[in-house]
Amino acid sequence: MSQEESPEDFASLFAEYEKNQQKPKRREPRVGDSVSGKVLSVGRDGAFVDLGLGNVEALLALDDIRDAKGNVNVKVGDEIKARVVETAGKTGCIVLRRSMAKGAAGSAELAQAAQLGLAVEGTVTAVNKGGVDVLVAGTRGFCPISQLDLRHVEDATPYVGQKYQFKITKYEGDSRGVNIVLSRRALQEESRRSQAEGTRAKLAVGNVMPGVVSSLRDFGAFIDIGGIDGLLPASEISHQRGTKPSDVLAVGQELEVQVLRIEKTDDPKRPEKISLSLKSLARDPWQDVADRLAPGSKVQAKVARVESFGAFVELAPGIEGLAHISELSGGRQAKHAREVVKPGDVIEVTVLSVDREKRRIALGTGEREDVVDAEDIAAAKRAAPDRLGTLGDLFKNLKR
Repeated sequence: MSQEESPEDFASLFAEYEKNQQKPKRREPRVGDSVSGKVLSVGRDGAFVDLGLGNVEALLALDDIRDAKGNVNVKVGDEIKARVVETAGKTGCIVLRRSMAKGAAGSAELAQAAQLGLAVEGTVTAVNKGGVDVLVAGTRGFCPISQLDLRHVEDATPYVGQKYQFKITKYEGDSRGVNIVLSRRALQEESRRSQAEGTRAKLAVGNVMPGVVSSLRDFGAFIDIGGIDGLLPASEISHQRGTKPSDVLAVGQELEVQVLRIEKTDDPKRPEKISLSLKSLARDPWQDVADRLAPGSKVQAKVARVESFGAFVELAPGIEGLAHISELSGGRQAKHAREVVKPGDVIEVTVLSVDREKRRIALGTGEREDVVDAEDIAAAKRAAPDRLGTLGDLFKNLKR
């Protein structure tokens, strides 16, 4: 120790040194754990893998590193992911597998997976009564159709030939064979529960969330926003009236939605009801309509729907104006607007007034005998700004 250093300085330096030398020890892998490591060497018995545990190495069996033609498909330096099947194999090291063995070894691994609740990979091979056949580790298993997916499956044919992860819910083996019952849904539910925890941590009214369309109904669409389903009502899909969910959305479609409401419930499986909006993220066409559709302007537009008192005319996507029945009939007697026009008709209309606050547009059709110019329209609008009555009503107000 130099003369300039005090005992206290030396003690603190030594403590810092000791701290830097201490590295957190990793837990020894257990059977069933998923691990990753780097291939150190490839030999007669298989590939030896460094799992980052000091001098402890793991063995990846030879039959697990060969392709269908028998060629070795890993090399030194490759990063691999595998599952621990033994912690003290014949070679005295950890034994790994990337895929399940077949035959007796495969049956033993299936029994182990069932006991530990591990996921196994299987291929759906056929549809039968009440479910599907699944080939896993060379052994036939059965998955009930109710356990094939989170959603109700009407026809399982599209699943045939597909590989999925399953959980073994029942395993019975004896000298006569093996009986295995599988569930894909159980794993999906576990994944959703874990995912939902993270989603709830950032769930708040006004937040914009990525989502996937999970199902479509006439009244709206259910959107998976991360382990939790929210409802996107049909009225919140678009600014355009009468939008049908199936016309603009598809199951599996990715999109962004905004959280409108969160309501707590007493259902532990669904502790909240979430309302979503797609419309709120789109530009509101009413922001542009007032300037473009000034009173007195004429527009060729399509009749969107007809009521007894008049016709709603679509002036632009999401923008409708009302032409009163007296405007449509030109002074003739009509009990219902359908006597004059029908949905789909293209007619010329004149904008009488635009009420931004109430989001209403009054229209005329030029069918009246009255000769009206732009100044008359402006004067009528000033006289009755809060009403959407007929043009005749507006002029009555002026004469009072």
